[in-house]
Amino acid sequence: MEEAIGLCSLEGADLFDLFGAANRQRERYFGRRVNLCAIINAKSGKCAEDCSFCAQSSHHKTRIESYPFVGSDKIAEAALAARKMGATEFSIVTSGYGIEDEAEVACVLEGIGAIRRDAGLAACASPGIVGESVLKRFKEAGLTYYHHNLETARSFFPQVCTTHDYDEDVEAVRHAKFLGIKVCCGGIFGLGESWKQRIELFLSLRELDVDSVPINFLNPIPGTPLEKRRDLNPLDCLKIIALARLLLPDKKITICGGREVNLRDLQCMMFFAGANATMIGNYLTTRGRPAEDDLKMIRDAGLETVGF
Repeated sequence: MEEAIGLCSLEGADLFDLFGAANRQRERYFGRRVNLCAIINAKSGKCAEDCSFCAQSSHHKTRIESYPFVGSDKIAEAALAARKMGATEFSIVTSGYGIEDEAEVACVLEGIGAIRRDAGLAACASPGIVGESVLKRFKEAGLTYYHHNLETARSFFPQVCTTHDYDEDVEAVRHAKFLGIKVCCGGIFGLGESWKQRIELFLSLRELDVDSVPINFLNPIPGTPLEKRRDLNPLDCLKIIALARLLLPDKKITICGGREVNLRDLQCMMFFAGANATMIGNYLTTRGRPAEDDLKMIRDAGLETVGF
């Protein structure tokens, strides 16, 4: 912990030495290949949780579109579009604490089948906290990754969410790992957490031995408690990515929401700071940039996307 915290204070040329060390680890485990994933917001808004950053919380007055579960035909359509953009993984994301209603469980099961059958992509899901029996059914249907973020460090979590306990998220991850399901688990940065707490989150992810780590950067949404927070600059974001790579050297590290807003003109540097994957297309409630721009960025960086 102390050595990692020491790296957080690096600046100038020393900071680029940090990026170089992280980049060497990326190349060691993943070579020049970049993985692309995409998502569909399959059930939007009206979430009873009060996560301070989230536009979908019913506790906040945002202007997002709310709708019930979309059908498997729409999931298949979105997955096919993602495949055309170059994605090899596609995730069904739902708002709320978790899904237990049989009709919604059936929607996810149908969606997993549609992603695999119609688009030929790895099928992932972010259904919130669900029971072991439901997870087993998702696995049997062909789920590749169960996605569930811890969001932030345990010590900072009460400042982010008060409607459920941190251990509920930890146990959700442990249950999936116990069942032999790959887990995609990370967080969002720029919420007001300290550098020590960022390291704390990465160490928690290492202890849980998650398989993939999505990194999001706060894109403040009007109507949320964090609408005016602007904590990050591009070099901060790159430092966070590098620390993740050095602490989790063999894990897939995917840069997701908020990268356009926070990395700005340094987006291509996310790979040379240690990331080996990124989300392509739109996010849950905000738009991404054109896929062609991301694909060109990857080619210009001398890298290649993971193919079929």
